Amino acid sequence: MTRLSQATNLTLISRRYCHLCAEMEAALAPLLADFGVALDVLDVDADPALEALYDELVPVLLHERRELCHYFLDESKVRDYLSKIG
Repeated sequence: MTRLSQATNLTLISRRYCHLCAEMEAALAPLLADFGVALDVLDVDADPALEALYDELVPVLLHERRELCHYFLDESKVRDYLSKIG
């Protein structure tokens, strides 16, 4: 797969006791490896601003401030998005 030419980070808004969050993080591993992308995981409960925005939507996958998906990984959408920005 195509590796992105510059450092790219995706952000996963998550919470510790959320099984959907753990599942999305695990499902992201092959995509991250394919594209050479890093993942920052932020705890929604540790930041009142994040909680106000994303409380009921977690997990939420972002690139910069753009929401790529929430609840479940939309692998084809994220793969297409990463291909376009690369």
